[in-house]
Amino acid sequence: MGICVGVDIGGTKIAASAVDGQGRVLHQARRETPAQDPDLIARAVADVTEELHRAVAADGGSVAALGAACAGFIDQAGETVVFAPNLAWRDEPLKARLEDLVGLPVVIENDANAAAWGEFRFGAARDVDDMLLLTLGTGVGGGIIVDSVLMRGAHGMAAEVGHLRVVPDGHRCGCGNKGCFEMYASGSALVREARALVAGGSPHAGTLSDRCGGDPARLTGQLVTEVAQEGDPAATELLEDVGRWTGEGAASLAAVLDPALIVVGGGVSAAGDLVLEPARNAFGRHLTGRGHREIIPIVRAELGNAAGMIGAADLAAART
Repeated sequence: MGICVGVDIGGTKIAASAVDGQGRVLHQARRETPAQDPDLIARAVADVTEELHRAVAADGGSVAALGAACAGFIDQAGETVVFAPNLAWRDEPLKARLEDLVGLPVVIENDANAAAWGEFRFGAARDVDDMLLLTLGTGVGGGIIVDSVLMRGAHGMAAEVGHLRVVPDGHRCGCGNKGCFEMYASGSALVREARALVAGGSPHAGTLSDRCGGDPARLTGQLVTEVAQEGDPAATELLEDVGRWTGEGAASLAAVLDPALIVVGGGVSAAGDLVLEPARNAFGRHLTGRGHREIIPIVRAELGNAAGMIGAADLAAART
């Protein structure tokens, strides 16, 4: 199949790309997400798809299908968004709604699954058959490929790795449980700890405090990363903590999955080896059977924010 549109529907923006059969992005478009109205979300997706269709047509081509990467739980049939934490989707029949609006075959998939597929097909994991993707952003997402097959589970809800329990009675997670992986290995965890350090008045946090004007609420993950890249010890330690948790969680997951490669994406991955090197060290320390098995590489994702769109477009090409 030729050109497909991949759309990544997040809580704040809808990003879309026209993608060819080699995973190359030909055109891009974007809309804000009307997060509290399912009908308006679908219409925004249809609008951005039509914009890309016109761009492809101007090049002499056509769009064959639409793939939608959704920040939510997708049912096993791939037709309904059962639940989305940041969008007004509750048992939303998104596939049928979009097909009625765009007049194209539509595939819907969880956003982390779509990103994993994109990295597997065209990114950092293109040379392996088994991989685990960890996306370190607001939370921790995941995607699993086994024997070149995207694992979706009996109910379509596999790979919710962010809710692996790593600390009994730890920080309360948005899911309602305590001690979830994403409460320690995410951008939100990084910001929480940085703000606590500054708010506590620690001299160790002097540079961070200066950069946020003494107001912890102004600290962001990007700012902490920038300060760490400049060599600040406190910011570096905060990223090391996130990396350590990432490595420990990855080791537990590897005990179950035994992937050939672990790919780390999401906003926190922009810190590069400031996060990845501590992750590798912790992974090697906690991996089951260490010393008697090959150490699984942990690498940074290659496709960046386009991974979900590229993966969704390729899944649409494969499934329609």
